Amino acid sequence: MEDSAIIDLYFARSEDAIAETDRKYGAFCRRVAQSLLTVREDAEECVNDTYHAAWNAMPPERPVSLRAFLGRITRNLSISRIRYAHAQKRYNGMESMLSELSECLPARNDTESEVLCMQLTACIAAWLRTLAPEDRVLFVRRYWYADAVCELARACGVRENQMAQRLRRLRGRLRTALEGGGFSV
Repeated sequence: MEDSAIIDLYFARSEDAIAETDRKYGAFCRRVAQSLLTVREDAEECVNDTYHAAWNAMPPERPVSLRAFLGRITRNLSISRIRYAHAQKRYNGMESMLSELSECLPARNDTESEVLCMQLTACIAAWLRTLAPEDRVLFVRRYWYADAVCELARACGVRENQMAQRLRRLRGRLRTALEGGGFSV
């Protein structure tokens, strides 16, 4: 079923919208959640929460890309679950991935303005556009979808330490681009 037809089901408040969403994007949402949350039950709960959030958001929102819309919801819900678990000292699975990026992203404080966030987003997006397609895919898979380094290495046919080195160089290039854009890292 086409995305527009699925979105129309949401607007019609038809329960078939959830079934069609799961049929078309369930595996994608589960992969996003599972890559962030190592506990299968937590990932499944986040996917179900994604469907609930999509139900509540449509209408009035009509996403341009249903896949990206659902992926964003799933990722945000998964990160919220990680933060909740981490605050309770129950989970530490994502810390290493986030710590890799911490050395090349500017520190965020409570007084950071929305304009600064938009400028940072624009700077990162511009930097991503300068990358070769394969590097862009690797960066997004690692730092957006939280794919494991060993999984990325296997997909590229290289050793894990070679992939880790490649990702380190990409982070260094990001840091340089951000510093060149006026951000203190």
